[in-house]
Amino acid sequence: MLTEAPRFPGRWLAVAAAAALLSGCHVLYLASGQLAVNARRQPIAGLLQRGDLDATLRARLDYASRAREFAVSALALPDNGSYRSYVDLGRPFASWNVFAAPEFSVEPRLSCWPIVGCVAYRGYFDPRRARRAAARLARRGYDLHIAPAAAWSTLGHFRDPVLSTMLSYGDVTLAALLFHELAHQVAWVPGNNDLSEAFATVVEVEGTRRWLALNGQSGELEAWLAGRQRQQQEVQLLLASRTRLASLYASGASTEALREAKAVEFAGLRAALAAGRAAPGGVLNNAMLAAVATYDRCIPTLEVELQRLGGDLPAFYALVRSAAQDAAVGARLCPDQRPARLR
Repeated sequence: MLTEAPRFPGRWLAVAAAAALLSGCHVLYLASGQLAVNARRQPIAGLLQRGDLDATLRARLDYASRAREFAVSALALPDNGSYRSYVDLGRPFASWNVFAAPEFSVEPRLSCWPIVGCVAYRGYFDPRRARRAAARLARRGYDLHIAPAAAWSTLGHFRDPVLSTMLSYGDVTLAALLFHELAHQVAWVPGNNDLSEAFATVVEVEGTRRWLALNGQSGELEAWLAGRQRQQQEVQLLLASRTRLASLYASGASTEALREAKAVEFAGLRAALAAGRAAPGGVLNNAMLAAVATYDRCIPTLEVELQRLGGDLPAFYALVRSAAQDAAVGARLCPDQRPARLR
């Protein structure tokens, strides 16, 4: 089953590009795309000095520059060459990420690479290539979800630019994207996709709160928080459904019984989302639930940890980084919720 929709579009990241020069046909494909982007970078400072720069682009790049400086001074995020240059990609999204899950599993099919470890998706710079890859997996019985992405992170291995696709969103989302991407350079736990993505999202949210509060944008902050609350209500419905399906798939029921119960569960989920006026794009399936879990499942635990640390972001960063050396820390920050028989 194949679904293609930009759920939470700005948040999907093609971090596999960090390993692109190391091995395999797909990483060579990613390498060529990454190097093509690198070759087109234009320093933002230089662009802002040009008298003929489009006024709208000037305003967006100026906003991005101010948010970038705030990330360093107020959020202790890396002060490096990332997001100090600009690239016009000339396409609506930066990449298209393919999530796959078996017919009777809510766990994603993993793609494993050096440096970053295993990730829950495979990224493509061309939507046609993504659809072909998804179709091949669909013929093998997988549920598929294609998630367009506004940006990706190379985890600091390259000087990542601000992309034209990032500027297609409003100012608040642009700042949030910058904070999220830079957070990946602070901490990435190889092989623990859920923890790594949830960490970046928590930094994104906290950073956006502080950015809007500093700029006296109380109205925008309230609107953004209200929108995030609605989004989280939808996420909780999706994660609850995922938990029920995980138990169902581990029950040992017959294939026919599993298919029938799966259809009933997704019909109920669709009705619950509609009742809350949520409208997730595409088809609800295991792959979509796996994608949502990758980014949202571990957020509550990490938010509690940040509160426990009194909002001390450097201490929070150090805690999450320690999970790369201590599996027990990773398990505490992002507990494995699969049924025991599947662990």
